[in-house]
Amino acid sequence: MDTKLLFQDATGFSTPMLAVFAVDIATGKDADALPALLSTSDAVTSATEKVMASGEFKATLGETVLLHAPNGLKAERLLIVGLGKAKSLSMDEIRKGAGIAVRAAKPLGVREIAIAFPEDQALSDEHLENLPCLLMSRELVEGAEVAEIDYDTYRSDRKDRSVRALTVIAKESEKSTRAEIQEGFEVGLIVAGAQNFTRSLVNEPGNVLTPTVLGERAAAMCREVGLKCEVYSTKKLHELKMGAFWAVAKGSSEPPALIVMTYEPEGGVAKGAPVMGLVGKGITFDTGGISIKPADGMEKMKYDMAGAGAMIGAMRAIAQLKPKVKVIGVVCSAENMPDGAAFKPGDVVTTMSGKTIEIVNTDAEGRLVLADGLHYAKTLGCTHLINAATLTGACVVALGLVNAGLFSNDDATCEKFQDGLKVSGEKFWRLPCTDDYKDQIKSQIADMRNTGKTRFGGATTAAMLLKEFAGDTPWVHLDIAGCAWNEENTPWLPYGPSGIAVRSIVEWVRSYSA
Repeated sequence: MDTKLLFQDATGFSTPMLAVFAVDIATGKDADALPALLSTSDAVTSATEKVMASGEFKATLGETVLLHAPNGLKAERLLIVGLGKAKSLSMDEIRKGAGIAVRAAKPLGVREIAIAFPEDQALSDEHLENLPCLLMSRELVEGAEVAEIDYDTYRSDRKDRSVRALTVIAKESEKSTRAEIQEGFEVGLIVAGAQNFTRSLVNEPGNVLTPTVLGERAAAMCREVGLKCEVYSTKKLHELKMGAFWAVAKGSSEPPALIVMTYEPEGGVAKGAPVMGLVGKGITFDTGGISIKPADGMEKMKYDMAGAGAMIGAMRAIAQLKPKVKVIGVVCSAENMPDGAAFKPGDVVTTMSGKTIEIVNTDAEGRLVLADGLHYAKTLGCTHLINAATLTGACVVALGLVNAGLFSNDDATCEKFQDGLKVSGEKFWRLPCTDDYKDQIKSQIADMRNTGKTRFGGATTAAMLLKEFAGDTPWVHLDIAGCAWNEENTPWLPYGPSGIAVRSIVEWVRSYSA
């Protein structure tokens, strides 16, 4: 989508469709809805006067009204998009509202649209406190760009319903400066582009996106944005003595890929500055191995590399945003297959760190590749670690499809991540990862076992294994199993890969940039 920013009055902009936002400014628990436009344009107010006063439009989030040939406007259509209650208006509603506008255009055959930037004069100071114009601009662009793509790539009867051009129309004011709106717009394009890159990887079927191909696409991305990238395979795993990673990989005819992406800030790294390590689980297809999964739903296991996809996408954004901190991305990619050479329940594997793991269930493979990936990142000099993985069904049982799981061994590091969620808009819920659970992964014949002794607290027992390999290094673990795939269409997002964690990881890294 060709996305542009213009500073002018939306009234005089010629477009097939202009979208404006509206909120419900009614107060009181039982008060009737009182919709109000986030626009001070006399022409827009006049064109919408009747519908706004009719009582039919409540401005609830996702509610829209389409007006044809609006008087006083050059736009052919005027779309009013509800964002919900003004008192609870947040960045997330701005992002969703932009997505709603783009998604509404597609079935109408509208290929070019414009969105009027919310005007601060239409909002009270109370509401503006949490809505700085830089972030509003960023979230609007992110919402629109992410909403536009439909993942029906392989359909032979695929119809092109893409919105090819978007113009964001803004007005300067004392509180909404041109420079801040422009900066937010540019950051939004970068972050949305990274999220969409991740989604394109996660959407690929396992027969297309093998570990080797994932490495090739990561390397191509790195060349495009100026990152250093090294892609290794079986020989390197043996050299590094990555016994846990190799145990998972050896059951497949497809060779593994160890992908290392490095971002160096301009001017080098200051002495004592943190080095951020981003580690992703890249299982391009997961059968469960010898502990094979049920056939029902197994086709979705192509998304088991969503953690790796998030790290690759985050590295893309980091290269373009240029934070003043060194970042190393490590992706451990393999297939988990039930070949005759596959690892088995009862096996004991020796990790790169020298610690041993008893294999109880071969479907608990993600924590094995991450164990070696986390240790490797530390050997590369990383002082802070974050990993992402579609790791456990237990996390989905605990948190459903709304929140992803968040674990950490360090409160300050975790708080930095949680602070970034106010900007990213993604939902992560912190779960316990304390030594009370350590007994669950104790083994009689090895240093630890790869699943808990009971099925209870499965997301935490998986995190406990990873914690052993993070050691004393400040570490955050994201279990994104329940949120990496949108199970249904919403007014602001299509069915398919979500690209979750890209935005949050980027904010976490930027928070360390001095």
